[in-house]
Amino acid sequence: QVQLVESGGGLVQAGDSLTLSCAASGHTFSNYHISWFRQAPGKEREFVATISWTTGSTYYTDSLKGRFTISRDNAKITVYLRMNSLKPEDTAVYYCAATALPFGFEKRSSYNYWGQGTQVSVSS
Repeated sequence: QVQLVESGGGLVQAGDSLTLSCAASGHTFSNYHISWFRQAPGKEREFVATISWTTGSTYYTDSLKGRFTISRDNAKITVYLRMNSLKPEDTAVYYCAATALPFGFEKRSSYNYWGQGTQVSVSS
């Protein structure tokens, strides 16, 4: 049984940094991509970033490139999302997700597995 468990969310002030973790278990994730999505109140869930478990290559949505960094720790089977210079508009529930597809990373429908989400709230 695949499990993805997010942690690290919280309430921070604008300009602060925060690192989210996604602990994966129950599967061999070689050839998988692990991604972060976020969903703000009243909005669609949107793609944030993805990382190849095998190669470590990364891809970001353009609007967050340079502020957010995705990384992985193979030994801990954990993917991280480092978020710098946080803004109130970054407030959302952040989800991690896993897919075996080598394409379509920005589409929710590409993902087989989802975590339960972690809340990030940024005050102005």
